[in-house]
Amino acid sequence: MANVTALTLPLGPQQLLSLRAGDEVSLSGFAYTARDAAHARLTELLKRGEPLPFSPQGACIFYLGPAPAPKGQVIGPAGPTSSYRMDAYTPALLEAGVRVLIGKGDRSDAVIDSIRRTGSVYLACVGGAAALLKSHIIQNRLCAWPELGTEAVCELTLDALPAVVAVDSTGGDIYRLGPEKYRRG
Repeated sequence: MANVTALTLPLGPQQLLSLRAGDEVSLSGFAYTARDAAHARLTELLKRGEPLPFSPQGACIFYLGPAPAPKGQVIGPAGPTSSYRMDAYTPALLEAGVRVLIGKGDRSDAVIDSIRRTGSVYLACVGGAAALLKSHIIQNRLCAWPELGTEAVCELTLDALPAVVAVDSTGGDIYRLGPEKYRRG
């Protein structure tokens, strides 16, 4: 069984720098949900010099639009959204202080460069495991834009959410390193 590193969000600079592409992690602490519509609004606020609905300093953004919560539950099924859809917005958020991103799939060269420049990390969760992932979310609080429905910004409290370091602070990228390693045998 692989070694899994337990981490508590927000992560400090030394923790960010110590993570490497392919490391398995277990996340507890706070993350903010944001998908396409929320990202557009967040970056517009940054352009206008207005505050975000959460402090970006060291923040974690989870590309997540959960299904509505069944009665008596914290959240509905909560699977990651394809991250490339946020690539146009990501560098501005990293420059503003966001340090951890969670989603699925590979990232553009511009995002990887921004991750490296800001000492951030991008973590991947397994797509198609929304029912499992929701069991690792113990609180869900609306922060902004309820009119966006499942795309509203919410603060989540995570408890041992499983993820893999997809892009580390040096630019190491499992979506590139994995195929190279496989070709070499």
